[in-house]
Amino acid sequence: MRIGVTGSSGLIGRSLVEALAARGDQVVRFVRPRTTAPDGAIVRWEPTTRDVDESDLRRAGPLDAIVNLAGTGIGDRRWTAARRQAILSSRLAATDLVVEIIERLPGGLSALVSASAVGYYGSHPTTIVDETSPAGTDFLATVCSQWEDAASRARRFGTRVALVRTGIVLSAAGGALARQLPLFRRGLGGPLASGRQWVSPISLVDEVRAIQWILDSDQVGPHNLVAPTATTNAEMTATVARALGRRAAVRVPAIALDVALGRGLSREAILASQNAQPRRLLEEGFGFQHPDVNAIVAAALAS
Repeated sequence: MRIGVTGSSGLIGRSLVEALAARGDQVVRFVRPRTTAPDGAIVRWEPTTRDVDESDLRRAGPLDAIVNLAGTGIGDRRWTAARRQAILSSRLAATDLVVEIIERLPGGLSALVSASAVGYYGSHPTTIVDETSPAGTDFLATVCSQWEDAASRARRFGTRVALVRTGIVLSAAGGALARQLPLFRRGLGGPLASGRQWVSPISLVDEVRAIQWILDSDQVGPHNLVAPTATTNAEMTATVARALGRRAAVRVPAIALDVALGRGLSREAILASQNAQPRRLLEEGFGFQHPDVNAIVAAALAS
């Protein structure tokens, strides 16, 4: 297959590009205008200004699918008004431009696999959610809803659209776990607030495998990319500490997170409770290599 990938410099994007190339797919990365690479390997674009290098697009040739992962990081800065706008607008601008490109492709596009997140459902301390559950009403839920709506517009061009609602991807190479590992290695890791909030993790390996599975199938609509067994924040932190031969005894109060990260990011993302189930992947026969937190943490620390 010839597959375009946006957001290819991120944690998931890098691993996906490597996995697709390893199995023999031809990958075309959508990159920033100043990026250089061999002819045909990239398409330079700038979603904020709706610009795409048409000569790159021609050299890249026809595409069978696009995996759209582009978007500003959610958990790496305080949520000021400007940051909230950047989180939303970066996703909508990239996805809108992907849909415009699909419309212009001479042969159309068979499939668009577009990123979203389990933040779509909002926080649910006591309720299990799956792909049939309604959208939440908080900031991240609104972002995810609009993001998915933007991607779904590609259906009018005959493109199969699948939406991948990702949970917390655990990897020592990046993301939330990588930022916390130095603390855990010094014995300073521990639960966040009560630690009772539900967490829906997935290994980086299974995240990439699930995206490939969806690319290769005829499935459409939302898919939760999370392991079949959710966990709590306390259980996850204890598992990480145990795997490192440390204790997870330093509990971080919610107020400390509010001060360090801002109340919006702290309460609506870091401390959100989501027990999400991958109902559709399981129904479709996808097999997880790392189905629970112990396997996920072991895989993350081995990478």
